[in-house]
Amino acid sequence: MPVVTGQSQWNGTFKEGTGTLSTTTSDTIREAPYTYASRFEGAPGAIPEELLVTGHAGCYNHALANITFKAGAAVESISTTAELTMGTDDQGSDGHGYSVEGIHFIVVADIPGVTDEQFAELAEEARALCSISKILTVPITLDATRTTAPTA
Repeated sequence: MPVVTGQSQWNGTFKEGTGTLSTTTSDTIREAPYTYASRFEGAPGAIPEELLVTGHAGCYNHALANITFKAGAAVESISTTAELTMGTDDQGSDGHGYSVEGIHFIVVADIPGVTDEQFAELAEEARALCSISKILTVPITLDATRTTAPTA
């Protein structure tokens, strides 16, 4: 199996410094700038957690397509939005740290030939078995909707 890598550079203090994020296995992201303000205050720039949750959505879609195929059905389309909730904790050196409280998937899929119950089982199995889900310990929840009519 391949090893995939990413790289980040940071210069300066926590609030006043600047950094970059790059994918190094591919050229998908090259030196995207980020700062404290881009992460926590809505300023322009990259957000490391956004990259994680975007990859998680892609991982979920691929897992659902694979699990559906193994169940004997075919995916027409899957659209997944992953929402990551940021929080704070007492883990920082000053007693104030940042944390990820959870990830919630909103899935809309067109998968003909399965019942609503089968779809719910496939969607949940993909949530649990996606390789990124396996490494995360925060709650990862799911809302899944089919766009095709269920089979009898």
